[in-house]
Amino acid sequence: MDFIFEYYFDFGLMGDEFDRVLDGFFLTLKLSILSGVLSLIWGLVLAVLRQLPGRPLAPVRWVTIAYIDAFRGIPLLLVLFLVSGFLSAAQADGTIPREIGIPTWLGEASTFWYGVIALTITYGAYMAEVYRAGIEAVPAGQMEAARSLGMSHGQSMQQVIVPQAVRKVIPPLLNDFIALMKDTSLVGVLGAIEVVKAGQDVQTEFFNGSALVLGALMFLVVTIPLARLVDALIARQQRRTSRGGGGGGATPTPATQTAGPTGGPV
Repeated sequence: MDFIFEYYFDFGLMGDEFDRVLDGFFLTLKLSILSGVLSLIWGLVLAVLRQLPGRPLAPVRWVTIAYIDAFRGIPLLLVLFLVSGFLSAAQADGTIPREIGIPTWLGEASTFWYGVIALTITYGAYMAEVYRAGIEAVPAGQMEAARSLGMSHGQSMQQVIVPQAVRKVIPPLLNDFIALMKDTSLVGVLGAIEVVKAGQDVQTEFFNGSALVLGALMFLVVTIPLARLVDALIARQQRRTSRGGGGGGATPTPATQTAGPTGGPV
């Protein structure tokens, strides 16, 4: 029992290596925030493309659906290897500029940007399905009313449907962000020193897992408040729905929330 406590809760080692693990956690936060914002934007684009009407635009819908299905079915770790391998090989072959193949934008290493790209294209597919659930939860009469006022389909989506849909799906989107934040640890396989990689390096050096426990606590400091925020938002939506007699479309339930690339419910 003493060995277990010393292995996982060596507070002296935690204090000595705190800055090292914290630097890794800062990289995790940067990966999470940038990838999260880009995934939200990309997911909304995909959801709107999937809702395009008419037979002439059917190929666009098919390609979008195929993209969403593919990247929801491929493990994020595999996408990381595919993205990093392709970009580095393509720049070496001269197919793409070196600045794109080995990006070092904003002073960040290329492994950081490979992670951002892989997380964005993967989680964009998950968030697209969340947005789609919100769009389909908006009563069809809203679109009909907007079109009767002379709005085009694009104007109706932009000014009427999408704003209502986004408000409905904020809780499941936050759930996906929590899953995305946890999956940033996979970027460590490319060499990025995020919080898990930093903790693992300390473990290898001192044969002690306390730095990994410290990293886990840092994750919990962010994810637990976000989880409680999700609960509060869902409860508020349920109260509004009950006061309104069920009007305004269905409130997203856990059934509409997607699973992250790691397979767990988010």
